[in-house]
Amino acid sequence: MTVQPAFLDWMKSVQSAMEEALGAMLPDQRDTPHRLHEAMRYAALDGGKRVRPLLVCAAGELFGASREDLMRAASAVEMIHVYSLVHDDMPCMDDDALRRGKPTVHVKYDDATALLVGDALQTQAFLVLSEGEGDAARKLSMVRILAEAAGSVGMCGGQAIDLDSVGVRLTRPELEQMHRMKTGALLRAAVLLGAVCGKALSEAERASLEAYADAVGLAFQVVDDVLDATADSATLGKTAGKDAADNKPTYVSILGLEESRNLAEKLRNDAHRALMPFEQEARRLRDLADFIVQRKA
Repeated sequence: MTVQPAFLDWMKSVQSAMEEALGAMLPDQRDTPHRLHEAMRYAALDGGKRVRPLLVCAAGELFGASREDLMRAASAVEMIHVYSLVHDDMPCMDDDALRRGKPTVHVKYDDATALLVGDALQTQAFLVLSEGEGDAARKLSMVRILAEAAGSVGMCGGQAIDLDSVGVRLTRPELEQMHRMKTGALLRAAVLLGAVCGKALSEAERASLEAYADAVGLAFQVVDDVLDATADSATLGKTAGKDAADNKPTYVSILGLEESRNLAEKLRNDAHRALMPFEQEARRLRDLADFIVQRKA
């Protein structure tokens, strides 16, 4: 199966709109404090596949959301994601020097600036999500979705487990729990935020979207582990082979390379099945499941 040209055109359109929206919603580097604002923009702009914004937009289009609302939600999710990358790359975490094909923030600037960039991007995300037109109750619901995904029972909790697991041989269920929190929680939030931008969800609709998001969230991490073991740094835009070098548990270390690839394919099929109630209207979400599993970087 190959990614369709129409999807690639859609993806490029969203990525371009996302770059413009992020540029407008981040503080201007001409404003005080100049260096912090410059570093925030360095971290967030001009890089990345924008998978989370793509999920926001695909889900939002399924439920008739406006582009303006989707760009606001997508920018908030991306800011949270970028903050997590900035902190993850610091010497006290993974100590990496390369991200999105350029020096990491603590290398380009310094450790203190990187810490503040992450903090500021996190708070900016919630500021962005709370602004704009729209129903206050819906905004509060969206703030809650993103906060839960980013906090101790989501992304931050998964990162804590990751740090505690260096040199430890996790079982497969333990590894899945870690990645459902560290990676999957924010991907799920992206899908739900996009849908909520359109309308209130029925229980059945939400359950289908959550099943889809759980499958693609885990698939994303499985593919990441495969790429870390097989691709080079130039292709990935980050240091290749670092998980193995740091003695971190991965799907490849537990299942092996071929079984990990089989698992990613199974999860792709699970994601497609979860979208069956939406029929062809969910084609962009289906395309994204294919893209996530078939990507080479």
